[in-house]
Amino acid sequence: METTVSAAETRSTRIPDQRRILGATLVGTTIEWYDFFIYAQAAGLIFADQFFKPLGHDGTLAQIVSWATLGISFLFRPLGAAIAGHLGDRYGRKMVLAGTLILMGLATALIGVLPTYAAIGAAAPVLLILLRILQGFSAGGEWGGAALLAVEHAPVRRRGVFGAYPQIGVPLGLAVATTVLLALSALFGQSAYQDWGWRIPFLLSFVLVAVGLVVRSRVAESPVFEEIRHRASESSAPLGVLLKDHSPVVLRAALIFAGNNAAGYMLIAFMGSYAAKTLKLPQTQVYAAVAIGAVIWTAVTLWSGYLSDRFGRINTFLVGYGLLFVTAWPAWILIDKADITLFAFALAILTLGLGLSYGPQPALYAEMFPRRIRYSGLSVSYALGSILGGAFAPMIAQLLLNKTHGTWSIAIYLMIMSAVSAAALLATPRSIERSAL
Repeated sequence: METTVSAAETRSTRIPDQRRILGATLVGTTIEWYDFFIYAQAAGLIFADQFFKPLGHDGTLAQIVSWATLGISFLFRPLGAAIAGHLGDRYGRKMVLAGTLILMGLATALIGVLPTYAAIGAAAPVLLILLRILQGFSAGGEWGGAALLAVEHAPVRRRGVFGAYPQIGVPLGLAVATTVLLALSALFGQSAYQDWGWRIPFLLSFVLVAVGLVVRSRVAESPVFEEIRHRASESSAPLGVLLKDHSPVVLRAALIFAGNNAAGYMLIAFMGSYAAKTLKLPQTQVYAAVAIGAVIWTAVTLWSGYLSDRFGRINTFLVGYGLLFVTAWPAWILIDKADITLFAFALAILTLGLGLSYGPQPALYAEMFPRRIRYSGLSVSYALGSILGGAFAPMIAQLLLNKTHGTWSIAIYLMIMSAVSAAALLATPRSIERSAL
């Protein structure tokens, strides 16, 4: 006689090692985003001179193009999300996560040995862009799998906290990347670091990926996916079903994320570059300030997962976007004082809104999509939100600065993005919260 195994029974009979699950999602996303962020910071401080210098004597056009390479990779996130989502919904979350980690690490390490424009001419920026595209493809598939691995193992009343663990991998990756860059810049000096020392953080990716693969190999597959596989109810074409039947939900989910991603990449990439290059603050001090901001961002993101379990995902999100809206203008006023203490304080106040509008995302997204297409839904929504939000945010900021000669225009841009995301949240039915997965 056949019996039906429910997700609840699966959880009770296969009680997973929750620390191992959370540790695996945290370690993996931290490594992935370490790789991503060292590129973002190098795009702001290194690549314009090393790969795009012939574009102009004053460096402005070279810097804009360098920021554009940061955004180009986001255009390939939906492709990575579509392929990873299809495979993840068909064959499981765990297998796909190993592949995305390997691809990201390989592309990052190869950037560390890439010759510059002075060595091989125009081939250098072309190869840099190709490797950046591979990073974007990988990042498109990583987040959805890590988020689901955490949330689908979670008790219903702790989905927010569990989902926050892969989220804190993002600011932790930023903190690790910035700390490594700070240490190397201080150890070798600014001249040697900009000449060749910047390659070391990229090469370290080999070691970090090996650690991440070992940790992830020890975790169990998502119990929700195991139930789908047991019932043979996985979709044969999850992406097609997603786009046909759930396009409005995908768009709404993407807009929910866009404001956070725009502000996040402003902090990750543009603000540090602006402080070091335009305001002439010491580069090592800028790195230290960004690292401090990343630590605060980490703590608030984890806290927001708890708050979302207690007060609701949408409510927590709205508070976060409200804070981003009201702090964008004063943060830029503080940054323009060209004082490192005020710069660090500006980043700190921005991370409050960033964390509150980031931690609840995995739980909310998981509750927005049915299980058969959930990996595809999360990944594609996240990738589209990244394009609408962070993909070209640093480049847009640079163009606004060049046009208006003031950072007030960048503040308005961030305020508009926060308002758009808040509107998308208000259009989301609250009945989905804590729904069955």
